[in-house]
Amino acid sequence: MMRWMTVLLATAACHAAIPFQFSIPEEKIVREIPMKDRDFAYINPNDPSTYIYFEEADYYRDYQRSYYAITRKKGGWDCMRHYEILANGCIPYFIGLEGCNNQTMHLLPKNLILEAMHIEGVSYLSIDHKRFNVQKYYEILNKLLEYTREKLTTRSMAQYLLDSMNYKGTGKILYLSDDPSPDYLRCLTLSGLKQLLGDRVVDVPKIEHIYKSYSGDIKQLYGKGFTYTRIVDDLPVDRENIEARIRNKEFDLVIFGSVHRGLRYVEAVRQSYFPNKIAYLCGEDAHHCPHRHLQNLFLREFN
Repeated sequence: MMRWMTVLLATAACHAAIPFQFSIPEEKIVREIPMKDRDFAYINPNDPSTYIYFEEADYYRDYQRSYYAITRKKGGWDCMRHYEILANGCIPYFIGLEGCNNQTMHLLPKNLILEAMHIEGVSYLSIDHKRFNVQKYYEILNKLLEYTREKLTTRSMAQYLLDSMNYKGTGKILYLSDDPSPDYLRCLTLSGLKQLLGDRVVDVPKIEHIYKSYSGDIKQLYGKGFTYTRIVDDLPVDRENIEARIRNKEFDLVIFGSVHRGLRYVEAVRQSYFPNKIAYLCGEDAHHCPHRHLQNLFLREFN
């Protein structure tokens, strides 16, 4: 009985969802902390009328000049805004962060953010500069910026995915999507893999808007295309005869960019590859994910 219980527990552990989250391209991170002349950034997710920026540079500049920027849980806890704030040398004033599940955004430096929010003199939308410990603020901000460079980039998140799958191969990786429209987790993870492995990553279909060669109007894309568009070199990649190549086991790994938005070639993949060579990404907002039973499910939101 004990032997079988051990086997069952080990099997359950193998199928536990793997915490995963958004990330930010390293080229979007400021090289040094900008000068501050504003207590809080103008843009505020509690007030849609503050969403006034149509250019990425203007949007980033709002964070760069501010000590803090408001952020919070919306559809899910994880949000691109958190990473954009950090990357621009600003500190998130994260409303309700204490209530976040430990596995959700598990790489976000929550304790440092909370410490910065509780510096004396800081309150919602204002700083009492007579009491504000500015030296402490910059000490924490430097730590946050360094951490962002080390742990929260698209490249580092892609490496985390590969490490989680114990992947050390040198062959090709197939990255499958169904709907090529913007999906932050799918797009950012793909970008990180491309930055790590170049043309060894075969994205099918091609996710056009992540490439520097994209000629479309990014302002028509979700979030005006800020942060996740035109960030990857467009190297030549063979995207033909994919199903036959799957069945010939040409690829070392197969990654489904969104387990909810279409599993292209899934039958061929499951017939041709062992489960430990297949990964599934779930980038949806907070929900009870029906795919929790899958091995190598990389889950953004834990309930």
